[in-house]
Amino acid sequence: MRREYNFSKAVRGKFYRKGAELRLPIYLDSKLQSKLERIARRKGKDVGEMVSQLLRKDVEFLEELT
Repeated sequence: MRREYNFSKAVRGKFYRKGAELRLPIYLDSKLQSKLERIARRKGKDVGEMVSQLLRKDVEFLEELT
């Protein structure tokens, strides 16, 4: 790293987009990911769709407990 950076020509908020959604990168254990990919392929679904479906069910379950 440099000792000092020059921000004299910087623009505040240059990449800010109002209402932009933040997508969390979620990293799965490699064995779990492989299993989910096989199941998704068999069902003709996307892995992301499968994970969302599983998490949705788990969240519903957790909400029922509280």
